[in-house]
Amino acid sequence: MLRALIALALICLLNPAFADDERAQTQKQLDATRQDITELKKVLGQLQEERSGVQKDLRTTETEMGKLEKQVEVLQKELKKSESELQRLDQEKKKLQSARVEQQRLIAMQARAAYQSGRQEYLKLLLNQQNPEKFARTLTYYDYLSQARLEQLRSFNETLRQLAGVEKDIDMQQAQLLVQKSSLDDQKAKLDDVRKERQTALAKLNQDYKARDQKLQSRQQDQADLAKVLKTIEETLARQAREAEEARQKALIAQQEAEKRQREQEALAASLNKKDDTDEPPRRPVKAPGVMVSSVGQSYGGRFDQAKGKLPWPVDGRLLARFGETRGDDERTKWDGVLISASAGSQVHAVHGGRVVFADWLRGAGLLVILDHGNGYLSLYGHNQSLLKEAGDIVKAGEAISTVGSSGGGQDTPALYFAIRQQGRPSDPAQWCRTQG
Repeated sequence: MLRALIALALICLLNPAFADDERAQTQKQLDATRQDITELKKVLGQLQEERSGVQKDLRTTETEMGKLEKQVEVLQKELKKSESELQRLDQEKKKLQSARVEQQRLIAMQARAAYQSGRQEYLKLLLNQQNPEKFARTLTYYDYLSQARLEQLRSFNETLRQLAGVEKDIDMQQAQLLVQKSSLDDQKAKLDDVRKERQTALAKLNQDYKARDQKLQSRQQDQADLAKVLKTIEETLARQAREAEEARQKALIAQQEAEKRQREQEALAASLNKKDDTDEPPRRPVKAPGVMVSSVGQSYGGRFDQAKGKLPWPVDGRLLARFGETRGDDERTKWDGVLISASAGSQVHAVHGGRVVFADWLRGAGLLVILDHGNGYLSLYGHNQSLLKEAGDIVKAGEAISTVGSSGGGQDTPALYFAIRQQGRPSDPAQWCRTQG
């Protein structure tokens, strides 16, 4: 994104018409991005509402499951109590069974004794007794034995009744507990299925919401970047308009002064022609060849803003165009840098250490390298034949960054376009590089 912003800013500097078109396209993209953001926010709102509904249902389900878990816990305690009661009843059952066996044994013994003595036992006692006192005592003993037999029979019958009641209670209690446990297990299973289903739906909604939210953040970042580009373009166009107006005023003043000098020269020539008609008419001055510049010498390691007059030139060659000179025949366009003639393929050196922020082809400048030296200072190297560095590279002063060429059009011979920008404003490279000679 940084590279794109720099490229757009450079395009604005080099081509105002293209910057105007780019501003319109950027505004269109910005409007489309805002529309996308509005739609994404609407979708996110719907997802949030749906997610809230699922969360509410899940809350109800989990609350019901919590209550059910509590009931299950209570039932488990009841089951433990019932198991203890069943153990107690089982022990009582065993005691009753033991008592029943013992009572069966005693009744069997009594039955055998009664059988052995015969049915006329009581009558024999009456007939065989001669001593009345002994007879009475024997009769009493016999009554006691009969009552004991009857009591044992009653106790045995009671034991059998209690044993049957205990077994019935055990069976009934076990059946009730099993029914309750089965019912709770069924409810728990159903609620667990509902909870899993709602958790799955909520997880899907959360995932969808997260994806849409990330997309929204991305589009918001795009909006911020496009707004930044649009602001850069608008500021550049405004500055170019101011600079164009200033240049127009300067050109108008220069034209008026040139016309004044031309009238003076014509008046002087006319007076001279009167004196000597055989003299030749004045000729247009021939532009002297540019001075030689050199990249040799010690590099400067201090801050760039303190390097005026201390930097080497980027390449060995001759100045074909100076800063501020007219470009071609159009008085309205001036050189915002210098043009250095050099052999094709000659290495171009960084005049100062910095970071490569642009290394690509740019309309009007061909293969272009831009170095950022910090504090708003940039150096530009254009019309290269090849680029030796990439954007993001750190270069040292004097390090080769490209080779001289004629890319970008507009010139027939190989030469290097070299310029310096200070806070986006062109600055004369001759003020920064060492004077030759």
